[in-house]
This record gives sequence, structure tokens and C-alpha cells, in this order.
Amino acid sequence: MKSCLILGFFDGVHIAHQAVIASAVDFAKVNNAAAKLITFKDSPSMFFNGHAEYIYTRKDSVNKIKSLGVEDVIELDFAEIAGMTAEVYLKFLVDTYSPISISTGFNHTFGHAKGGNSEFLESNQSGFGYKYFCIPPQKFGGEVVSSTLIKTLLKKGEIEEANSMLGSNFILEGVVKRGAQIGRTIGFPTANIDYPANIVQIPFGVYKAEIDGKLGVLNWGMKPTVHNTLTPVVEVHIPDFNDDLYGKNIKIEVVKRIRGEQKFSGLEELKAQIKKDIEVCSK
Repeated sequence: MKSCLILGFFDGVHIAHQAVIASAVDFAKVNNAAAKLITFKDSPSMFFNGHAEYIYTRKDSVNKIKSLGVEDVIELDFAEIAGMTAEVYLKFLVDTYSPISISTGFNHTFGHAKGGNSEFLESNQSGFGYKYFCIPPQKFGGEVVSSTLIKTLLKKGEIEEANSMLGSNFILEGVVKRGAQIGRTIGFPTANIDYPANIVQIPFGVYKAEIDGKLGVLNWGMKPTVHNTLTPVVEVHIPDFNDDLYGKNIKIEVVKRIRGEQKFSGLEELKAQIKKDIEVCSK
């Protein structure tokens, strides 16, 4: 079957990524072809810097990509193609996938020393027999949408703006573990998870959240009032919910930041503040 290729890493699959994907999916539909996305198992940053910071886990990004109509997500090992020139890499793509089209964002680069770009792909259309779609910058609030910008917004706690650019909510996912159960003793039991490794960190504080469509009040930080943690923890209270979640994997959608982390005089003052937080999050 003919293929329409989409090139890029697509961390978070934000609205600009979605525009690139849509160009291929739409072209595939009218040409009886399959939209296929070529990406990498890990960010190229892992190869160059030894570490990477992600908006979504790769699993969540891939699931989001497939939900947009992409039939196949092909994850290459960046180390295996990092030394290829742009010419060799393009020939590899054409020989392997026989594309009738290739779609990228306006700033996509590839090949050794970033020798390939949108101009390169456009100039090689006729020689390799594909149609090239270059998607121009996508703007939100006057700013060009990018994964880098979204990470910056998340680090500043500007969750709502980041979510608007993502086209979906930022996610924290993990297995619920046993905590000190202090929340339970004051009437506000929480499900605790470790902050996901390699996911961009939002500031300590309280956030409105959703878990399987239910309202959640998320606290992320050091719990300074109770002094029972040496490492920060994610804990979420789900009002009017009493099911046992220990050992279960939960996905927390972070909706917006309510306030920063605070130290209270004691559990009674903390309890009063949690009631206020629930009220704010319920609106």
C-alpha cells in the first residue's frame, strides 16, 4: 500500500504537530494510502546530551498520534541513522516506504549536521516522486507553538496555556503507592504517585486535576506542614471517592494551577485550606 510519511519527533503532539499529521492523513484518504509517522524511540537529545525531558511519555505521544488517524508509528533508533547524510537518509526513506507524500513542520531538520530541511525536501520532490507538504508556523496567543515553548509554560505553572497548545491536558501517570496516610486521618485521603521520570516538572503547588473524568485536587511538593517526606511527591485527593487504588496505575490530567506550596501552622489549618482548594477546583 502507498504511504504518506510524516517526519518528526512529536513530543506532546501539540496543535502544530497535529497540523503536520492532518496534512498526511487527509492526503492519504484521497489517494488510498496509509499515513505513517517516522519518529525515534528516544529524543535525539539522549544521543547528543545523554538526557532528555519530555512533555508526554512516548507511549502517550504515540497513542495520541494514532488517535489522529495515523496507521503506523515507526520508531527508529536515532543512533543508527545519526551519521547518515540528508541524501542518504532521504533515499533510505524512499526505498523503504515508497512515499507518495512527505509532511513536516517548517523547521524540521534531519541528516548529519542537519543537512536536510524543508528546502531540501521540496527540491527533491520530482527526483524521488513524492509530494512535499511543509506546514507553516502555527500560532496561539501570538506565539509560535513549539514543544520548547510548552515546556517553558509548564515549568512556570502556566498550565492552561500549555494545555491549549497541546490540544489536551498535561498528564502525570504512575502506580499508586502507600504514603503516610495523614490525608486519610484528616478526612482527605490521597492517591500518591512518584513524579514520572524524564517528564518536564511543573512547580510545586496545588492544581485542579481530572482522573477518569472525576475531579481531583493535586498537590505536588515536599508537604512542608507534615514534614514526612525527603523527596517530593504527587498526591491527589478525589472528592467523594473511596475505592482502593493502591498498586493501580492512574493517569492524572492537570487542568490548572490553583496556588503555590504553603506551610501551615498545623493539620487544622491545612484541613481548612484543603476545603478551600476543593471549592476552587469545583468551579
